[in-house]
Amino acid sequence: MRSVRLERTRDLPEYIFYDGPPFATGLPHYGHILAGTIKDIVTRYQVMTGHHVTRRFGWDCHGLPVENEIDQKLGIKRRDDVLKMGIEKYNEECRSIVTRYVGEWEKIITRTGRWIDFKNDYKTMDLKFMESVWWVFSQLYEKGLVYKGFKVMPYSTGCKTPLSNFEAGQSYKDVPDPEIMVTFPVLEDPHNAAFVAWTTTPWTLPSNLALCVNANFIYVKVRNKVSGKVFVVAKSRLSALPVEKQKTENSVEDSFEILEEVLGASLVGKKYEPLFDYFKEVSDVAFRVVADSYVTDDSGTGIVHCAPAFGEDDYRVCIENQVINKGENLIVAVDDDGCFTTKITDFSGRYVKDADKDIIEAVKAQGRLVKSGSFTHSYPFCWRSDTPLIYRAVPSWFVRVEKLKEKLLENNEKTYWVPDFVKEKRFHNWLENARDWAVSRSRFWGTPLPVWVSEDGEEILVMDSIEKLEKLSGAKVFDLHRHKIDHITIPSKRGPEYGVLRRVDD
Repeated sequence: MRSVRLERTRDLPEYIFYDGPPFATGLPHYGHILAGTIKDIVTRYQVMTGHHVTRRFGWDCHGLPVENEIDQKLGIKRRDDVLKMGIEKYNEECRSIVTRYVGEWEKIITRTGRWIDFKNDYKTMDLKFMESVWWVFSQLYEKGLVYKGFKVMPYSTGCKTPLSNFEAGQSYKDVPDPEIMVTFPVLEDPHNAAFVAWTTTPWTLPSNLALCVNANFIYVKVRNKVSGKVFVVAKSRLSALPVEKQKTENSVEDSFEILEEVLGASLVGKKYEPLFDYFKEVSDVAFRVVADSYVTDDSGTGIVHCAPAFGEDDYRVCIENQVINKGENLIVAVDDDGCFTTKITDFSGRYVKDADKDIIEAVKAQGRLVKSGSFTHSYPFCWRSDTPLIYRAVPSWFVRVEKLKEKLLENNEKTYWVPDFVKEKRFHNWLENARDWAVSRSRFWGTPLPVWVSEDGEEILVMDSIEKLEKLSGAKVFDLHRHKIDHITIPSKRGPEYGVLRRVDD
């Protein structure tokens, strides 16, 4: 019946409807049925208004949900476990489960009355589909919309791999962690004042490159009446400063004399003395105050220490304020095992969490420790290796969405929304705040990035088709998954002395 209807309308204008495919490793639920019904209304309406509408059902076959199932089935705990068993074996295990519930899906979706073609379905692991992803990526690359940068992600030191936010939320534990307040002396300040920042991750202090305030908060410069030391903190957080013990019990207000009150915005640009000299080569652009609304006054001092390699907001704020540059090589002073690199000379080779106490001692020895203590909080652990997660910048390939923002907002204005407030508020705000999109993953079962790079990094080739890869490499290609193409090399066009181009791992 469906094929007869499509035959009747084949000469009519075509209406293309892209239907986001579900995973077939699980069964349909209410959300699928509701969305499917709405999609069915759209396609039926287009047929009734004189269009030819092909309705192909699709299956999302790649990615984390599939890998998770195989990891649990095979008892895989670490990235190394996959490499030891071989990417080919692992990927074929993934392939074997992706169509597990296809029959159940067809039965349930058909029962809902939806008109859709299951016989002529598509799968994201199909050769032609994966090739189309390559074509899209190459188009973006040719338009200058692709670059390699860093993305700060939850990172498992046990598995030596970044995790998705989904994975990072799998396992939380209540654990004690240190909390300290540290001073950062303001350069050329008439009162010899120091900014006071609060942190629960002392191991990030060696990588500090900036301090962040909230431009709209009131900040106070206060002198301790006992020690004479002068601190700068948010006025609303003055009570967080420790009171030095005296013969009589004094409140914070009695213990400090307020010398100045200023708006956070007026602190922007002020330079301070770094805690360590591991990054002294960037002193001309780093070790200064920046401002951002992510700084709150519900805890801490209203001043946040920024280590861009180990915090998502830290990274964003340092990029926006040109402390570091997007796309340039960021120094990540912690290796894949979660240990300090040789860049951090005093703690090189130490696991970061184990180094916390010694870093606190080093801060104290400099006379820059204001307060130290411990607090218990809910902290994410790796669900595979049961090790605490850290946030760490990992190399990633990005699409320059921010460059397209004005065009996206313009097209949103031309779109008819129901209900209309979504257009002006929710969707507009989402587009307004859109950031560059990290499209790559350090995983195994998915569409490999079609990027081949020379050994010296000077030559980059992006494939837009199987034909192009075959022509440049001389190899025949029948499958685009990692285990079928990672061995394929391309001779350098500069000559044999420059070696070959190999595909990037992502």
